[in-house]
Amino acid sequence: MALHLLCKDPESPNNGSPTLYYDDETGSYLLQSWKVNDLSRLASMAVPDHETVVEFPARLLALFPSHDTMPHKSANNPGNKTG
Repeated sequence: MALHLLCKDPESPNNGSPTLYYDDETGSYLLQSWKVNDLSRLASMAVPDHETVVEFPARLLALFPSHDTMPHKSANNPGNKTG
């Protein structure tokens, strides 16, 4: 498994999260970000016990790579539809 760093929030202190990764083994994206602990916000969602909710600023969306430039284009990825 290889995680590929796709983007980080440049306005985050100490160059931390939010950070977006791509897992080339599973074909999934991982978002490291701020855990939502606000019970009133969480109560308005149906979140199963095996899941969590993270929050990230809208400015991060502009940094997400386009689908065509993602590492999933590699032939070794089981999620690759073209390889």
